[in-house]
Amino acid sequence: MIMLVTGGAASGKSEYAEQAAAMLGGNKIYLATMRRSDEEDERRVSRHRALRRGKGFLTVERERDLSRCEVPKQSTVLLECLSNLLSNEMFDERGVGPNRAGEEIFAGICKLTEQAKHLVIVSNEIFSDGVPYEETVMQYQQILGELNQRIAGMADRVVEVVCGIPVMLKQEEKDGSLAVF
Repeated sequence: MIMLVTGGAASGKSEYAEQAAAMLGGNKIYLATMRRSDEEDERRVSRHRALRRGKGFLTVERERDLSRCEVPKQSTVLLECLSNLLSNEMFDERGVGPNRAGEEIFAGICKLTEQAKHLVIVSNEIFSDGVPYEETVMQYQQILGELNQRIAGMADRVVEVVCGIPVMLKQEEKDGSLAVF
C-alpha cells in the first residue's frame, strides 16, 4: 500500500503519517530526509523523535540518494519528507541538481515500493499562497508539484491534513475501484 500525506507547515501531517504507519504493522522504518544545519533543525528532529518514541520505528537517515536505500522486505516505511529530500537533491552540492532531482527521487520511490509492503510518504503543500518567487524557488515548486502528482497517481490513498484534520482525497477500495472524496 502506498499512502501520500500532504499538508501545510505545522498542519499535523507528520503526526498523522506516523500514526498511520504505526498501525500498518511489520518492521517500521522511519526514513528521515532532513539535513540538519542549525539549532532549529536539531529541535525539529528532537521533536519528531519524541513523537515516534515507543512506536517501534527504526530511524534511517537518508538526506539524498534515495535509490541507494535498502529496506527489509515487507516492512512499513515512513518517508519524512519528500520536500526536504527534493531540497537536498536540488541545492546541496552533493545532490544531483535541479535537472535530475525529480527523476532520481521518483526512481528511488519506485525502488522502495518494490521492497516495502507499505510506503507512507509525507510531502508539504506549498502551492496555495499564489506569491511569485525567484526562479529557483519556482523551479523547486514545479518539481515538487510534479512529484506529488506522480506519487498521488500511483498511491492507494492520498490524505491532506488541514488544521490537524485528515481529509481523504483518494482511497482505493479492496475491489480496485477508487473512492475519491
